[in-house]
Amino acid sequence: MLVLLCVAPAQAADVNTVKAIIVKHAIEMGVDPAIALSIARTESGFSHNARSNHGAVGVFQLMPSTAKRMGLNPYSLNDNIKGGIMYYKSMYKMFGSVELALAAYNAGPGNVKRYNAVPPYAETKRFVSKIMKDYNYYKANPDPAMIKAKAAAANKPASTPAAVTANKPHIPAATMEIVKAKDVHAVKVEVVDETPIDLEIEATSLAI
Repeated sequence: MLVLLCVAPAQAADVNTVKAIIVKHAIEMGVDPAIALSIARTESGFSHNARSNHGAVGVFQLMPSTAKRMGLNPYSLNDNIKGGIMYYKSMYKMFGSVELALAAYNAGPGNVKRYNAVPPYAETKRFVSKIMKDYNYYKANPDPAMIKAKAAAANKPASTPAAVTANKPHIPAATMEIVKAKDVHAVKVEVVDETPIDLEIEATSLAI
């Protein structure tokens, strides 16, 4: 008897999942989630299956060669998103401007340096204009993924470091006794344990 086996392709991640991963990595890298979402929306419409005629792949349309230089796999959803945000951040550090960083993302840093401005390429101008429009929209109307991440950060309970809890001595309830002054003797006090206090500082991303 002949048995035919049909193997269904793996289901692509839904848009909300992709957005949540983008926001997570953007916050971790100190990049404004609004700009990260805007780039992904313009590049692929949040689709990891997107492929360009030039060979760019994934949500952030990374060139495999670029991803390889960063030690990332562009065909991995997680790596693709991390790589896209990392590349944008490096362009922002290079040029100090959101628009120039976007232009470099699209046309390459060499062309931005050549013109010292957004290159006069129709495609690049459309790319920058579209992303800036989306960016301003997300700033005024935060995506649910941004709202959820912000709420989670605000509601994060303050945790007591394990070391403090483990080293904290148990002090049983005791009955106070009145001691006469003449019965009090000098006592040498020595600090035998000093427990460090960990402070958690939350960084807020600004322009990038």
